[in-house]
Amino acid sequence: MLHRADAPLASGRSDLLLKLKPLADAEAVVVGHEPGKGRLVGQLGALELKTPEEIRFKLGTCFTDAQRRNPPAVGATVTYRYPDLTPSGKPRFASFLRVADAF
Repeated sequence: MLHRADAPLASGRSDLLLKLKPLADAEAVVVGHEPGKGRLVGQLGALELKTPEEIRFKLGTCFTDAQRRNPPAVGATVTYRYPDLTPSGKPRFASFLRVADAF
């Protein structure tokens, strides 16, 4: 929590405190698509990604409906953000950010 140095101490909710949630971001290559279920039948459910360290994981949150209808192609590089890594090195609670710029 960040607190304004010139602010008096107060209990309860206040605009004087700001919660800081540090997030890291990284890039990975799309190696597959997983189909959606329920409302997402016929659309993208999740991307299967591979990091430069050869770690594979699935990323299925923060896509718009348009992105789910037309997902990034296999071989595309995407940027994702995450707050932490699991003990095995996979991003914990990763969320899609954008398709990375092609060079």
